[in-house]
Amino acid sequence: MYSDPSRTVDVRVRDLISRMTLEEKVGQLNQMPAIEADFDKLAELAAGGKIGSLVLAWTPWAGAGGERQNLNVAENNRIQRAAVERSRLGIPLILGRDVVHGFRTIFPIPLGQAASWDPQLVEEASTIAAREAASAGVHWTFAPMVDIARDPRWGRVAEGFGEDPCLCGVLAAASVRGFQGDDLSRPDRIGACLKHMIGYGAVEGGRDYNVAEISQQTLRNVYAAPFRKGIDVGAVSVMAAFNEIDGEPCSGSRAILTDFLRGELGFSGFVVSDWASVDELRQHGVADDRRAAARIAFDAGLDMEMSSGCHAEHLEALVESGQISIEQIDQSVANILRVKFRLGLFERPYADPELSSRVFLQEDHRGCARKLAAKSLVLLKNDNNVLPISSRTKIGITGPLATAQRELMGTWTVDGFGDETVSIVDGFRNAGVNIVHIDDTVDSGDPLWSNVDLIVVALGEDHLRSGENASIAALDLPSGQLDLLEKLAVVGKPVVVVICAGRPLVLTDVIPHADAILYAWHPGIEGGNAIADVLCGAVNPSGKLPVTMPRHVGQIPIHYARKNTGRPDDGGYTDIPATPLFAFGYGLSYTTFVYSDFAVSRPSITALEGIEASALITNTGDVPGDEVVQCYIRDVVSRMTRPVRELAGLERVRLEPGESKRVIFALSASELGYWDRDGKLTVEPGRFGVWIAPDSQFDGREAGGEFEVVA
Repeated sequence: MYSDPSRTVDVRVRDLISRMTLEEKVGQLNQMPAIEADFDKLAELAAGGKIGSLVLAWTPWAGAGGERQNLNVAENNRIQRAAVERSRLGIPLILGRDVVHGFRTIFPIPLGQAASWDPQLVEEASTIAAREAASAGVHWTFAPMVDIARDPRWGRVAEGFGEDPCLCGVLAAASVRGFQGDDLSRPDRIGACLKHMIGYGAVEGGRDYNVAEISQQTLRNVYAAPFRKGIDVGAVSVMAAFNEIDGEPCSGSRAILTDFLRGELGFSGFVVSDWASVDELRQHGVADDRRAAARIAFDAGLDMEMSSGCHAEHLEALVESGQISIEQIDQSVANILRVKFRLGLFERPYADPELSSRVFLQEDHRGCARKLAAKSLVLLKNDNNVLPISSRTKIGITGPLATAQRELMGTWTVDGFGDETVSIVDGFRNAGVNIVHIDDTVDSGDPLWSNVDLIVVALGEDHLRSGENASIAALDLPSGQLDLLEKLAVVGKPVVVVICAGRPLVLTDVIPHADAILYAWHPGIEGGNAIADVLCGAVNPSGKLPVTMPRHVGQIPIHYARKNTGRPDDGGYTDIPATPLFAFGYGLSYTTFVYSDFAVSRPSITALEGIEASALITNTGDVPGDEVVQCYIRDVVSRMTRPVRELAGLERVRLEPGESKRVIFALSASELGYWDRDGKLTVEPGRFGVWIAPDSQFDGREAGGEFEVVA
């Protein structure tokens, strides 16, 4: 019955579990790394029903950007064949891989994608990533990372969608839809994994793997928000976090993995550990040996263990001793088998080794990467309209990232190739720009710039300076880069700075020496073309910051959705302004937009009703442009303190010169309410402020008003 695809998934799961031995059930809960030297051993384990999954990597830091870890499709098929054709029940393995921002076609890092504020394009990128990964035999990705990150010292800020629950939630849902589609059994779709459950982005000091101190209100209303969105659209798995919350490591917390994730958030898929995090419960000090670690993690609700083998070694004995019930085992096995059936693995377990060569790097794949990269670029400064660059302008290009390729892909690009990446110099060449001088060093000496009209200097981080286990204490440009910029600033020619980075850097000392600044993140395989498209005016910049950019590292954590406190005019710094250098949502264009004629559909509503807020957006400039229109709210008085403003909606609009469009935001309980200590969504009676604005800084360009929620 379980092999009959005409039966429902639940019927097939129940039937298969009824046939399984305890050893085979425990095998489904064991994920092993696909270490090349162990392929024969893995095949034998698969034939014996002792593993249920492979993580297609052989170190915890596969995405750090060092040694390549290419997939071996033939060997993966051989191990799969052992599971399907030699094991007693023929249960296929689920093969997982980190497909974080593209597979062979590398898109901007997720933080860069967030700067596009374009969920449709993010979904398209994830769809392409799934198509390419599936063609190479990948069934499941450990993405999207939906950790809210408000400390850019944390290296993994590059891997997420920024600081805001609303924006992160919208993009989390888009990414899950892109990976999984409407039919998970399609051969070009893969399962998604929301990570990390929970609060990993709040680690103290931005130090990876550290402790996170988070209140229950902040946990529910900030860090859980994108998980809710991803779960609502059907994410099939969730990864537990390395950090602890409230004295419990997340990998061993029943309060987090069962009571909160399954009970409160309604998650019904399976939970996987992060690499070796079950065994690391010993290091946390909550387990004295591997058997205790397995018992604590499994009893907490962690279904599948990645890499360290505690489940495989000890769960059978724990069941036999009565410390773990067989019903718990069956439930976890069912959670995993359900996904395997939905993915169609029983009908289609093997990969075609020749397929990927026909799928990788298709023209529309690279086209999407170029479009998304261009939309992710944030223009931070453009004095005297030095940009866009005219085709007649003679330019010089310098800086350590001018000819870089691998660096532009950024962190977590396990399957991308640096030599397939378009450099900034090559992007300008492709655009037909008149380049008269190139120097790709940091210390360029005293080059002769007399024959150029404008200097483009490419600065920033390489791909190893951000990502997992890549936290930094200072957020300045790497050594020597500011010195180069200062030398160029005295040449007497306009200087355009392009910064490629995996995090928001502190640019306070950069601004005085630059006529224009374009923040490019790590833009991916088409980064050079996208940067040239924007700098030369083929694309009007429209990216907006998904994070707040601080003036100084000492301001961290800094984010727009702050609480007012009892003395809102006090509590800043005496040596620098309390305001950020660039606000969340900020980004310039080559045209100008005016916000006017704000309206709300009703002056008052009940908590069960919705309301519409709208404003007229007008392009008052001379060129067409996209504007990311942002809607912010404030619950003025409530039982629990609320932020001074919260993003409640976003919409991209395209406007021709002189064109106007009324942008309407529908606000209901999900936007106006907050989650209380009991996990109940509450909309407080009273006044609400609402604004429609180009960014979060509210400098007079916004349009806004008030309405009331009545009991």
